[in-house]
Amino acid sequence: MKENKNSDGRSNSNTDPTIRIGTINVSLKYISLFTLTLQTTALVLIMRYSRTIPSKTMYLVTTAVVIAEAMKVITCLLIIFRQVGFNFHKFTAVVRDECIGQFSETIKLAIPAGLYTVQNNLLYIALSNLDAATYQVTYQLKILTTAVFSVTMLGRRLSSTKWIALVLLMAGVSLVQMPTKGPHSSKDLSKSKQFLGLVAVLTACLSSGFSGVYFEKILKGTKSSIWVRNVQLGTFGFIFGLMGMLYKDYDALVKDGFFQGYNNITWIVVSLQAIGGLIVAVVVKYADNILKGFATSISIITSSLLSYYVLQDFIPSQFFVYGTCIVLVATYLYSKPDAPAPSPPTSSASNKV
Repeated sequence: MKENKNSDGRSNSNTDPTIRIGTINVSLKYISLFTLTLQTTALVLIMRYSRTIPSKTMYLVTTAVVIAEAMKVITCLLIIFRQVGFNFHKFTAVVRDECIGQFSETIKLAIPAGLYTVQNNLLYIALSNLDAATYQVTYQLKILTTAVFSVTMLGRRLSSTKWIALVLLMAGVSLVQMPTKGPHSSKDLSKSKQFLGLVAVLTACLSSGFSGVYFEKILKGTKSSIWVRNVQLGTFGFIFGLMGMLYKDYDALVKDGFFQGYNNITWIVVSLQAIGGLIVAVVVKYADNILKGFATSISIITSSLLSYYVLQDFIPSQFFVYGTCIVLVATYLYSKPDAPAPSPPTSSASNKV
């Protein structure tokens, strides 16, 4: 992988790291974008399915979040162990120095970790109380919140073209998700459930925007490994998840146990959620959070296609075709590099001796 660095050793955000596959250099940014799109598509469909299938005992959302955080921490620790050549002494030294020796840096991740934990719980609640189309469209508001926080917290300047791309993206996704009158296109949901689901999605959008940009700022302002940062983030997430689980579901845990209602589908959902956090970390390291939002938006189109061809519960309309075209145009506009600013004219006086 090629990656230029600044004089301080940090990655230059203006470069585009690549991985050589055969004889072709492939942008790591777009590899992570594709992987995140695939993961997001599978997670939304399977999570929704897991919350709607008939079951004597439904699995507890809080336990699923805790397990996902634990899996993320273990995975990152194994990656660090491999990076140090499976040397246990070096491995413990890295974990001790990075996580405990720099505790002031570690504690900064408590904020996004807490927000991510809340967000993960909210997404389960949303998919339990909203149909997939309403959930996916409303959740795209996180693109807007991410853009706003990127500008205010990172000082990032978005060109008029990129702002137009964001507006087009929102319009395109909304068109794609216009409800159709298929035989299984809607569920009879009560107003109270719809309101609960809507509040969950809107809160998750705010949490996603702020925590994502906050984490991006930490990642791009440090020399620590992305995997070390995820160990720190996941550890806090695990602790906060345990606290929430005991507070909300203590009685149910005592009565039916931690793994009540778990089946193969549940484990797939938990695994996808754990992997998703790591993929997102790669995306924000080598790209940015708004691009992450585009990956999720593209996954909505993919989800719709799978719903039509596999689940057969979605009938595409003209809105779907128009929305697809708009999203593709928006993705191209945002990915297109901005025109370089014109150099200031050289003063004739500076050429005089």
